[in-house]
Amino acid sequence: MAPQTTMEERFGKCPYATAQSLISGKWAVLILLYLEAGPIRFNELLRKMPKMTHATLSVQLKDLEANGLVCRRQYDGIPVKVEYSLTEIGKKFHPVIAAMEAWGNEYIAQMQEEQEA
Repeated sequence: MAPQTTMEERFGKCPYATAQSLISGKWAVLILLYLEAGPIRFNELLRKMPKMTHATLSVQLKDLEANGLVCRRQYDGIPVKVEYSLTEIGKKFHPVIAAMEAWGNEYIAQMQEEQEA
């Protein structure tokens, strides 16, 4: 029998554990979705997020940046302007988001059919 391993031990070795770890934040997928449209400023992104606090968005963006999916660009000025965008590897997440949308719509339709029956 193979020994048990943790998610941390599987990270970078198992594609499923790696992907799950990278998008494990509660809002990670929505953030990646909104960033697909192009660079966006922090407060604009915060307004798009349902019931998210400033601190939570900050933590989520820092995690996504640390994982190489999001790029943070700061422009000098008063006030300082900061924009977030997807990195090249972050942009390659699009087919996953599209597949999640298709599956989510199918699931929602099935749930509605079951409630109507």
